[in-house]
Order: sequence, then structure tokens, then C-alpha cells
Amino acid sequence: MLVLTRKVGEKINIDDNIVIKIVEISRGKIRIGIDAPENITILRHEIYKKVQKENVDASKADRDSIAMAADLFKAIKKKR
Repeated sequence: MLVLTRKVGEKINIDDNIVIKIVEISRGKIRIGIDAPENITILRHEIYKKVQKENVDASKADRDSIAMAADLFKAIKKKR
């Protein structure tokens, strides 16, 4: 991990297309501005983790649904 010290108004460049600017430091909080192309997704870490968990949960539900559907088809086939 790279750790940098910056003052208000100073910037950090990531690659050629992302700029992070320190906007304000007040009461123990830092406000930052991020300038990036529209195709770059920027999420707070806690939101990113929540989205990941929801994606995993959704994929499990899909597998469960497919397994249930397969069981139903097998049951129908046996009845014929």
C-alpha cells in the first residue's frame, strides 16, 4: 500500500486518467474529489463489499433455482 501525505488543494494522479484531489480537511474528516472517466466505477469500500456479497448471494440463489428446476424436470420425466 502506498501512503501519501497531502494538503488541501493537492492532487494525486492514478494512471493518466484519474485524479484525486484533497478538497477539505475538517474535524477529523477528509473530503476528496475524484476525477475519473465515466466508465470507471467508484464506490466507497463498505458499498463495494455489500455489492460483492449481494452478487455472491444472487449467484447462489440462481444455482439453487436451477437445481430445483432440474429436480422438477426429473420428477416430471419419471411420471411419464
